[in-house]
Amino acid sequence: MHATPSTRWEGKRVTVMGLGVLGGGVGAARYLAGHGARVTVTDQQEATALASSIEELDGLPITYHLGGHDLVDFTRAGADVVVRNPGVPMDSPYLATAIGAGVQIEMEMSIFFRDCPARIIGVTGSKGKTTVSALIGDILQAWKTDSLLAGNMGISALHELDRLSPSTPVALELSSFQIEALIDHRLAPHVAVITNIFPDHLDRYRDFDHYASTKRGLASSMEPHDIVVYNADDPEATKVTDLTHARVLPFGLAGVRGNGAWLVGDELTIRDGQTTLEFARPDVLPLAGDHGARNALAAIAAAHAYGAPEEAIAKALGAFKGVPNRLEVVAEIEGVLYVNDTSATAPEAAVAGIRVLAPRGRRLHIIAGGADKRTDLTPFADELAHAKALIYLLEGTATPALEALLTERQIAISGTFDSMASAVNAASAHVRRGDIVALCPACASFGMFRNEFDRGEQFRRATIAIDSNRSSRMRKS
Repeated sequence: MHATPSTRWEGKRVTVMGLGVLGGGVGAARYLAGHGARVTVTDQQEATALASSIEELDGLPITYHLGGHDLVDFTRAGADVVVRNPGVPMDSPYLATAIGAGVQIEMEMSIFFRDCPARIIGVTGSKGKTTVSALIGDILQAWKTDSLLAGNMGISALHELDRLSPSTPVALELSSFQIEALIDHRLAPHVAVITNIFPDHLDRYRDFDHYASTKRGLASSMEPHDIVVYNADDPEATKVTDLTHARVLPFGLAGVRGNGAWLVGDELTIRDGQTTLEFARPDVLPLAGDHGARNALAAIAAAHAYGAPEEAIAKALGAFKGVPNRLEVVAEIEGVLYVNDTSATAPEAAVAGIRVLAPRGRRLHIIAGGADKRTDLTPFADELAHAKALIYLLEGTATPALEALLTERQIAISGTFDSMASAVNAASAHVRRGDIVALCPACASFGMFRNEFDRGEQFRRATIAIDSNRSSRMRKS
């Protein structure tokens, strides 16, 4: 007889490696402690940096080892299971110790997939996965109000697990880091979505092939009754068809190509056997351009494959406004649009953002640069040159290489800036009505910011401060 989630963890000694501040570590620790595990949380950061997460776990019987790891927490003497945060690399020496000692390694997502009673939609990709996940989440919510949207967006799936029933619709955004655990434990969703695959996180993986195969690995353990929704316009995503046993449902822009989701004129069309569904494409910034069209097609294909009714898809499409940090319109100030695209942390993602914004503004003022992920910034520099953008560079390990590429292309550069506020203020000093100021970094956030969401929030605050100062001047005059 298999243990149920309520008994599986009773009395187990569990080391949660990496508490973090994005919710996953907190959700895992709370769930495990709530199900009777003896939880030790360990993190390289000190308690002051983790104060908000520790506060969320207040009152639970949890032991904390912070400011560094104790090797015993990764051996049979201290743990039966180690749960690693997605931010912990696979080659961590502490994980090697646990593996050598025969200690089971889990992640939040492997626990969730094993304990979840409902079917799961899993969404991954190098760009677009959050927008696609959010639109799927809205469709599921329009269908059944108890649905769950969680995962790689600061929402812990485990925190919600105990309320789920077999009939609850579940959608998860999954990073490549989270998929690693699913591959290790041969777990898979009922519907998998691969939006696209291009170079990213090469500071974490051996090479691009390693990264790409991890993304496609979401579908590697799927069964014939499952469905893979993939981008037929993307060669790397298309390779998933060679490694999965699941039924495939492609999406793309080049007209109807059999079963799948296709852009036909300005209609989003699904063909699936004898079923044909057509939906009007929303005129909103997050679904604009070719990239936005593919995001919409991916979401409606996945929702349809999962069983969501046509009415719920149409309702959610009509109401969709996008998500924070992805081509998010923060404000319009004196005819100038301020857009937060902080989640464009890879060059190709930033290129997609520039292509959406360029036709909509008289001139682009782009805040870019940051931490290096060993990606090639040449396509981003080429796109900025094509758009004739003005660039404001943030400090970071990738910024000198980006600056050199921009200089070669004779692109106007300001900076580097050591704060987001100074970059936004510099850009706003040169704008005219009809311009767009956008945070579109093409780089990681570490160094100046806690994470990409902190970077986006600082852009948001700096923009609001400009608007407040403008309003104050108008009142005085």
